[in-house]
Amino acid sequence: KPCPLCDEAKEVLEPYKIRFILQEVDITLPDNLAWYDKYKYDIPVFHLNGKFLMKHQVDIQKLEDQLMKLELQND
Repeated sequence: KPCPLCDEAKEVLEPYKIRFILQEVDITLPDNLAWYDKYKYDIPVFHLNGKFLMKHQVDIQKLEDQLMKLELQND
């Protein structure tokens, strides 16, 4: 903290928050050492339903595509 890249990503994601639950993970906490080792140079990182989706910045098209797939599967 602070994380300007994370703040920017959250701002971009704001209109989509009705379609998913945003869970933030602080990779600097001792319990998250594995995440820190994996992503310390790649924040922010985004996973959707436990699967890697994107890193560094929000790719709106990729997010839209994956959300649409999940929503179609759940209908």
